[in-house]
Amino acid sequence: MIKSKKLKTGYKAESPDTVKKSVLKPMDYKYRQKRDIDIEIEQPEFTSVCPMTGLPDFGCIIIRYTPDKKIIELKSLKYYLLQYRTVGIFYEHVVNRILDDLAAVLKPKRMEVTGEFTARGGITTTVTATLGDGI
Repeated sequence: MIKSKKLKTGYKAESPDTVKKSVLKPMDYKYRQKRDIDIEIEQPEFTSVCPMTGLPDFGCIIIRYTPDKKIIELKSLKYYLLQYRTVGIFYEHVVNRILDDLAAVLKPKRMEVTGEFTARGGITTTVTATLGDGI
């Protein structure tokens, strides 16, 4: 398994395999018997690395979900997202990976992850992945 890849530009990008979902810590949602809630979490300073150039990519990750039995502990989510700072991964892949990892840990009723990435070459990109019927 390759842990890092040296790119033609001389930069290094870590493999997505280095990101561990075991950092994510779920907590019990104690009001689940009474009502559904929708939770929205924003990380406006998300960074990862372009796997082609090794240059940083910047964006905002927005997580929306309706919990079933578990909610995410925010400090653990912060540390999980920080792991991507040196990871070479495309926008479309990172949004799907975050959704898959959170859904595996929380097993929510519904979940949506959106990445709003800043302009590169004059083009902005927004990617949304949804589990369930969306929010």
